[in-house]
Amino acid sequence: MATDSDIRDILSRVTTATLTTILLKKGLRNVWLRGTMPLRPGQERVVGRAFTLRFVPAREDLATPESWSSPRSTRAAIEAMPEGCVAVVDAMGVTDAGIFGDILCARMRKRGVAALVTDGVVRDVAGVLGTGLPVWCRGAAAPPSVAGLTFVGWQEPVACGGVAVYPDDIIVVDDDGAVLIPSALIDDVIALAPEQERLEGWIMAQVEAGVPLPGLYPPNEETKARYTAETKR
Repeated sequence: MATDSDIRDILSRVTTATLTTILLKKGLRNVWLRGTMPLRPGQERVVGRAFTLRFVPAREDLATPESWSSPRSTRAAIEAMPEGCVAVVDAMGVTDAGIFGDILCARMRKRGVAALVTDGVVRDVAGVLGTGLPVWCRGAAAPPSVAGLTFVGWQEPVACGGVAVYPDDIIVVDDDGAVLIPSALIDDVIALAPEQERLEGWIMAQVEAGVPLPGLYPPNEETKARYTAETKR
């Protein structure tokens, strides 16, 4: 079984696009978290285990500024986040209430959280960028979370961007967004991913050399044999 260090080392060199192809071959189609795009373009690829948080629609007696001090709050959840995790926040796609601002993101960064991924938005966007915490989201909004959401818990299954995310699933994020790898499949994926990247790199070189696409991409048996002969010398 691969260690978390092995998983990060291997998958940090594999694109999310390649991962979706591998997972598709495994029968998984719904693994790309919709709406989770980099807040700052060009952020480095991040790999980590999911630490999940969940919001539900705002209810006036629960979604209040006072709720931020309760034992069940985003503040308490942040203090439970382990170093290296990717915080995955189910905000139901709400875009008019920011789930976190600069102070909460600064605390996450201080705790060693690898990234924040949400199908919602953040607030205090300049301050959030200033914390250095890598963020993938739908954008920014000025109102606080309680203007549109009620926080209900952490480390339980969530639906983020239309994808079922369980605690400790693997999340990989890059410029194409966020992809989930079920924890039970991680050993299979990391065994296949580097070879898939090498194959696609070789195919790109063939395209640049003028080779037509039919039989090349996807490769037929003749192309696979040529790839093997040229790369296994």
